[in-house]
Amino acid sequence: MNMHAQTHRPEEGDIRLSSRKQPFNLLRWFSLISMAVIATVAVALGAVSTQFVITESVQRDALLTAQFIQAIASAEVRHVSIPNVRTMGELVDPRQDKFFPDVDPAARANARDEFLDHIANLPDVILANIYAPDRMVIWSTNPALMGTTIHADEDLDHAFEFKIPVSASYHDVDQARMEQKFITPPDYIFIENYIPLFDADGKNVTAMVEIYKEPKDLINRIERGLALIWLATALGGGLIYLGLYWIVRRAAILLAQQQKQLITNETFVALGEMSSAVAHSLRNPLATIRSSAELALEFDNGPAHKNINDIIGQVDRMSKWVRELLQSLRPLNDDPEPVNLVAAIHDSLMAFEQQIAKAGVQVVFDPRQTPMVLSQQVQLTQILNSLMANALEAMDKGGTLTITLEPTDTRGVSVVLSDTGKGMNEEQRSMAFRPFFTTKAGGLGVGLVLVKRIMERFGGAVTLGSREGEGTCVRLSFKLIP
Repeated sequence: MNMHAQTHRPEEGDIRLSSRKQPFNLLRWFSLISMAVIATVAVALGAVSTQFVITESVQRDALLTAQFIQAIASAEVRHVSIPNVRTMGELVDPRQDKFFPDVDPAARANARDEFLDHIANLPDVILANIYAPDRMVIWSTNPALMGTTIHADEDLDHAFEFKIPVSASYHDVDQARMEQKFITPPDYIFIENYIPLFDADGKNVTAMVEIYKEPKDLINRIERGLALIWLATALGGGLIYLGLYWIVRRAAILLAQQQKQLITNETFVALGEMSSAVAHSLRNPLATIRSSAELALEFDNGPAHKNINDIIGQVDRMSKWVRELLQSLRPLNDDPEPVNLVAAIHDSLMAFEQQIAKAGVQVVFDPRQTPMVLSQQVQLTQILNSLMANALEAMDKGGTLTITLEPTDTRGVSVVLSDTGKGMNEEQRSMAFRPFFTTKAGGLGVGLVLVKRIMERFGGAVTLGSREGEGTCVRLSFKLIP
């Protein structure tokens, strides 16, 4: 019988299920989305503000120009004495002179020339035209346009039809428009104004004045205003983004810390329940084994004597592990109290006096102050004992243990314990505060974990720096008693 080997080909769904889902990165997504939203709002606000400034400036300039032209027209009419002529609109068209045989043509021409001279010499004017109601150019600062009839000009038709001033701004000369024939072309932006002149009754438009201006001073002011608008918009958007980013970054850090703390607490709860069950189950057998070994030791002085002592030593070591494990996983519910930090360090040094002398370690500790810190006497002693035991084990061939007190930026005090022992590499240092990680052959890996838990329980902190072959430095930061 032929046997065919069957191989399992992973389906697409299996690959998707096996791939690890990436956690949601709040800070990254907020930075991208908020930057896009703020940039869009800032650009829209800047564009609206820019358009508003340009439109308002152009309309304001057009209004002032119209008022000025109409004021000049009224003033020139008042200064001449011509019968049956009450407005400049009745005077500017030379073709109308024949309808006033009783008026000296020279008088009409002089009055008209005075008005046209004022228009031609207005500031910033690059072209001026005057249209009759039949759309003929009856006067212009560009002689080539005089006598030309403009048939298609929406702004001109609009001004004649609605009898109102009309204005517009341009950046480029429209070659298709016959009236835009400038002797001196504009440089950047120019404004077109249509200003109606009325008859004596004020109902009919008898002439239309067209003024092309290139107000350089106004343009410079507009450019400065636009630059300030965009600068303020950019700075405002940047400050809003940075402020929101800072808040969300703080929130993300806080959430990460809380999540990490929650995971740590859940881990300790699970480990505590499991370890308690195992430890309580081991205590009685270990006690029985030790008692039996001690009893056997009393009746045997032969070759088995060394083996029995090894059994007792191993049982004691396992019992110590059980005690450390239960102690590291139990809840820390003790209330903080004032503790003399220097006295606690001296007590720990006295407890390790024999081990220090045996290992040939030199201790450097010369405190200049005796601060009272927020901790708990028993647990602070446990912290110091654990760190000193680690330091002495790292300096089994002698060395120097230096203990110093340093003030912190948060009105606290730090204890720095530095040894000249074996030290740790980068990977070991990064995992030093993880449960059950140890570099010692007979260690359990809960000492530094317990140190960290106790320090954080009372509002302190612990940091560790180490280099392989150079030693280790542990910094304990405490809060001072107010």
